[in-house]
Amino acid sequence: MDSTDFTAAKHTIIVSDLHLADAEPPHPGNPLWKRFKRRRHFVDRSFKAFLEHIDKEAGAPVELVFNGDIFDFDSVMKIPRGVQVSWLEQRRGLAAEEPKSRFKFGVILDDHHIWVGALRDFLLKGHRAVFIIGNHDMELYWPSVQQDLLTRLNLPEDKRENVRFCEWFYLSNQDTLIEHGAQYDAYCMASNPIHPLIKKGSKVFVRLPFGNLAGKYMLNGMGLMNPHVDSSFIKGSVREYFVFYYRYIMRTQPLLLWTWFWGAMATLAVSLGDGLLPAMRDPLMTPSRVADIAAKSNATPMMVWSLRELHVHPAIFSPMKILRELWLDRAILLVLIVLVSFQFFSTLNVFVSVSAWWFFIPVGVLLPVFISYAHSVESELDKTQKVSMNMAPLSASIAKVRRVIHGHIHRERHAWFEDVEYLNTGTWSPAFKDPECTLRYGRKCFAWIRTAEDGTRSAQLFEWKDTCVELIEAEARETTQLETVNAVGEA
Repeated sequence: MDSTDFTAAKHTIIVSDLHLADAEPPHPGNPLWKRFKRRRHFVDRSFKAFLEHIDKEAGAPVELVFNGDIFDFDSVMKIPRGVQVSWLEQRRGLAAEEPKSRFKFGVILDDHHIWVGALRDFLLKGHRAVFIIGNHDMELYWPSVQQDLLTRLNLPEDKRENVRFCEWFYLSNQDTLIEHGAQYDAYCMASNPIHPLIKKGSKVFVRLPFGNLAGKYMLNGMGLMNPHVDSSFIKGSVREYFVFYYRYIMRTQPLLLWTWFWGAMATLAVSLGDGLLPAMRDPLMTPSRVADIAAKSNATPMMVWSLRELHVHPAIFSPMKILRELWLDRAILLVLIVLVSFQFFSTLNVFVSVSAWWFFIPVGVLLPVFISYAHSVESELDKTQKVSMNMAPLSASIAKVRRVIHGHIHRERHAWFEDVEYLNTGTWSPAFKDPECTLRYGRKCFAWIRTAEDGTRSAQLFEWKDTCVELIEAEARETTQLETVNAVGEA
C-alpha cells in the first residue's frame, strides 16, 4: 500500500458519471449522428475551472473522489491497425480484454488531454484523488490500465501515491460511504466485483454487465439516441416512437428496426453466454484479494463481504427480464401472431378457395392482445433506481456511518432516509434530450463534505455553473422503511 494517509480528510469532493469518451468526427451526410459526442460538448474546460475553484476555496488539501463512470469504455468504436478483431468488434467496439482496454483508454485520454492536465495540476498542489470503479469503466480493473492513467498524469514519485483506485466503494473519513450504485441495478451491476474476470478459450476478459453490452451492441449503432438519457430511447407512448422515427430516423437510418434486432440478439447472446461462465478465482488468494479491497477502501474485510451481500441478483439469471428490456418478447409475440394468421389462412385455403384478406382476420383478432400486453410491460429502470436509495440505511449500518453517496442513476438528490443522509451527484455527461443537443438533461453537480471547527463534517450538494457554484437545498426527511424491506427481499 502507499504511504499517503487516505483515512482522514478535511475536505471531500465527490463527482460521478462524467462519461469521458472519444470525440466523434462530423458526419457530413448525417450531421446529428452522435452529436452529443462532439468535442464541443466535452466538459474538460469546465472541469478544469471547477478544480481551480475548489483549490482556491478549500484552502486545505482536498480528497477528490471520482465515484464511477468517469470513463466510458463501451462507447469507443475506434479499432487499432494491425490487430485482429471479430466481426462484432469491428462494428460495435473492442471487447474488454486487457490490451484492447488499454487501447480504448488511450483513445479517451488522447481526446481529453485538457482534463488530464487539469487533474495533474490539481494533484501537484497536494490534493489527492480516489477512483471508484463504475459499470462503464469496469475496465479500470486492469492494473495496466490504472498504470496508464498514472503515466499520463506524469506525476513526481511522491505525488503518484496520491492517486488510489477502489472497486465499488470507498469509506471517507470513517463517516461517509461512497458507492457508485450500479451494484443495486440488476441490469448494470458487476456479477462478481471481487472476481470480475472470466475466461473464454485462451482469452481473459472483464465480464461486462448486461446494460453495458446493450449500450455497446445496440446504442452504438443508433447514433441519434443518447445513451446518457433514458427518455432518448425509451418513449412514453407508441405515438412518441412514430413521431421520433418520422422526424429523425426515416431519412437517416430507415433500417433502424434491423439494427435494433441484430443488436438485441447480440446483446442477448453475449450477456447470457458471459453471464453463465464461472468467475476466475483462486480460493487460496480470495482472503488476500478481499483484504486488499478493504485496505484501499478504508474498510474491513467483514465490511467488504457484508456490502457484497446487499448486491441485487443479476438480470442475466432471469432471461425473461432481458427479453423484456430488449423488447424481444414483443417481437417474438408479433412474429407468432403472423405465423398463426398464416397457418389459419393456409389451412382454410386447403378446404375452400378464399381471398388473401382472410389472412388479416386472425391478425385483427390477436392484435389487440399484443397491444394490451405491450402496454402492460413497463421498464424496470425506475424501479432499480429506487433500490439504491432504499439500500442506504442498510449499507450505512454495515459501514457504521450516517451518510451514503451514490452516482449511477444520473439524477441528483439530497435527502434523508431513516436518519441516514443520502446524496446522489447526478451526471456531468453529455446528456441531451434531443438529437440536436439543445435540451440539456441534468446539472453538473457535486457533493462537498467540510470539516467544522468541532471536528464534525457536514455535506452539501452543489451545482457547478462554470464560474460559480449554487447550493441545492436538501429535500424533506423521508421514511422508507417499507420500501427498504421490499428492496432487501429483491436482493
